[in-house]
Amino acid sequence: MPKTLTQEDLVTKAGPLSQEELRKLDAYWRAANYLSVGQIYLRDNALLHEPLKLEHTKPRLLGHFGTTPGLNFIYAHMNRVIRKNDLNAIYVTGPGHGGPGIVANTYLEGTYTEFYPKITQDAEGMQKLFQQFSWPGGIPSHASPDTPGSINEGGELGYSLLHAYGAAFDNPDLLVCCVVGDGEAETGALATSWHSNKFLNPASDGAVLPVLHLNGYKIAGPTVLARIPKEELIDLLVGYGYKPHFVEGDDPPLMHQLMAATLDRVIAEIKDIQAEARRNPDAPRPQWPVIILRSPKGWTGPKTVDGLQIEGSFRSHQVPVTDLDKPGHLRILEQWMLSYKPEELFDKNGKFMPELAALAPTGNRRMGANPHANGGLLLKDLKMPDFRQYAVKVAQPGSGFEESTRILGKFLRDVMKLNLENANFRVMGPDETDSNRLSAIFEVTDRDSMAEILPTDVHVSRDGRVMEVLSEHMCEGWLEGYLLTGRHGFFSCYEAFIHIVTSMYNQHAKWLEAVRHIPWRKPIASLNYLLTSHVWRQDHNGFSHQDPGFLDNAVNKKPEIVRAYFPPDANTLLSVADHCLRSRNYVNIIVAGKQPELQWLDMDAAIKHCAAGIGVWKWASNDDGGEPDAVLACTGDVPTLEILAAVSLLRKHVPSLKIRVVNVVDVMTLQAAGEHPHSLSDEAFDALFTTNKPVIFAYHGYPWLIHRLCYRRRNHDNMHVRGYKEEGTTTTPFDMVVRNNMDRFQLAIDTIHRVPGLKAEDAVALFQSKLAEHKQYVASHGEDMPEVQNWRWGQD
Repeated sequence: MPKTLTQEDLVTKAGPLSQEELRKLDAYWRAANYLSVGQIYLRDNALLHEPLKLEHTKPRLLGHFGTTPGLNFIYAHMNRVIRKNDLNAIYVTGPGHGGPGIVANTYLEGTYTEFYPKITQDAEGMQKLFQQFSWPGGIPSHASPDTPGSINEGGELGYSLLHAYGAAFDNPDLLVCCVVGDGEAETGALATSWHSNKFLNPASDGAVLPVLHLNGYKIAGPTVLARIPKEELIDLLVGYGYKPHFVEGDDPPLMHQLMAATLDRVIAEIKDIQAEARRNPDAPRPQWPVIILRSPKGWTGPKTVDGLQIEGSFRSHQVPVTDLDKPGHLRILEQWMLSYKPEELFDKNGKFMPELAALAPTGNRRMGANPHANGGLLLKDLKMPDFRQYAVKVAQPGSGFEESTRILGKFLRDVMKLNLENANFRVMGPDETDSNRLSAIFEVTDRDSMAEILPTDVHVSRDGRVMEVLSEHMCEGWLEGYLLTGRHGFFSCYEAFIHIVTSMYNQHAKWLEAVRHIPWRKPIASLNYLLTSHVWRQDHNGFSHQDPGFLDNAVNKKPEIVRAYFPPDANTLLSVADHCLRSRNYVNIIVAGKQPELQWLDMDAAIKHCAAGIGVWKWASNDDGGEPDAVLACTGDVPTLEILAAVSLLRKHVPSLKIRVVNVVDVMTLQAAGEHPHSLSDEAFDALFTTNKPVIFAYHGYPWLIHRLCYRRRNHDNMHVRGYKEEGTTTTPFDMVVRNNMDRFQLAIDTIHRVPGLKAEDAVALFQSKLAEHKQYVASHGEDMPEVQNWRWGQD
């Protein structure tokens, strides 16, 4: 491994920066630090043109300084290499709450004022910049969607490197500088993220330059990677497949020279890697560079306060000097800010000195203005096949079996094929593309891998567009980065394990909600989930794979963002998937089984039904459009099957009972009128569910979600919801619904019991007998009864 430049080398060898370049670069860094401190502390006297007074400071001091000087240091040096090499680069900041630094740098380069004209580049604008930070109605302390150039908020740690790699995929000219905080590096998601280099193809993708920022501390204690021997850290990163370069110290002139020399070296290495890969398709997997920046926590801040160490300790993590009314503290703050020599950085009117402003790149080369960090600017519509071409023929409801997701796979195959030239569509999943019956995609592309590929591997290549890795975190983070930089994608996952990314989903949904109120943020492609291998067909995996609760959390997000669909068959699944892939700024959750299932609607009926999201299935009902005795409703493929089987039983054995069947594809239609864009009006809801008749509702997930959505509806008290109740094991598909009281016999019995005055004791006894017979059969045979397995709608 080539020797990394050290401080000792600089004693005998001049660094890459001339004294004039060093002076200006250091001044630029001081300006960013000054603006960062000002945002945390000041609401007046922005340039310290008069002695600092308590009334010039904020009454509540919020924010994080500890990581910020390092972020500013890297940003300033990235500006230099961008200008030197005409790089197309964006900046991803992983350390939590590094917002003041990114805001400061985008202000210095001019992009902040372009997006927010009221934040002018003068004393008045600087004061507004300071006032808005961590202030009611202002901006948060992390790199939120309000921050130009940001695609990673940093409010929750662990996702920066995944977002960076997602941004680099299919962007061959893009360099993503990703700062990984050493506290962040302790998270499971980030620890796994280092393996992303095995999926980055230097021939067709961009590059990610990770900068592991070791400042030694979290909020109140040391970090793991900062306290292990250097040799061990090197071994760790080399083991991950990286080539480490160290920049270590606390003396600014030496650190500037070290960083400049190191960045020059790694940029050259990246260019060599890409040139070789683009010249030689069989080039070995490269060892990508990584920079380890070791600098003090709270660098350039107060050394001590009240006799306690601040710089270089955990005490600088948030606000280094608090209690400004305490004797001497205000003076410490003033001296700290004056140490940056603002009079050398800004003229008397607060304008950044022109010779320093000239150090920033121009136009879209500024990292805050790069369109890749505002992906909607670059978004191209997918070329879409006509989903009707993949229609399953349904001569009459319930007349045939299909694996619905296998049909979807053929549609996704052709979406992939049509967009190969644009290279703007990828499919993600944790080793489940085949398992989830989407195998047709492999007719036009492969699984992506830059690691060793054996002759026995199937559909694995360096230019594959299916991203499979057994980490839901990686799939989610890559896809988010890919979407945020202006592309499209689809994520399939086992239903029970999508919970692993619940927190990531939360963060992305919050991002989408925030950007709705930021006019310059252009809409991006929606985040599309397919949740399959679901709770009702885990007959060989058992209880561990049975959990439909992701949606319970998902619907807590703003209704403008969340969409949830339960297509009951292949044609409705095709219609829903086409709609989701065309949508913008949503999170679309599609829940559909992969096992062979009865098909209910022809394509024309499916399109109409999905467009409404909910409707009466007249062919299954016998109320003849009049008032029913009971409504049997269903959401999800298995609940639909069981409701229709219950209806079949009731129509045969209780023929006088008038039944209305309602199927719900779009579960958000149930929410109270005005609560969601898809909500039915009260009049429409009452027309479907009546105002006073019993409603037996079979739902795919936990029953209380339906009650949550419908609790303000007029007929809610008559709703009796059956769904998953945490009853499961390794058993048969039908036995699963039996265990959770959502089987056809129990649904039929419930209906009879709920209809006032209905005399059908013989039918109830028959259904109870059938249920007991089934349980006994399963216990002795280990499978479902043939009459259950072979049931068809309308056979009676």
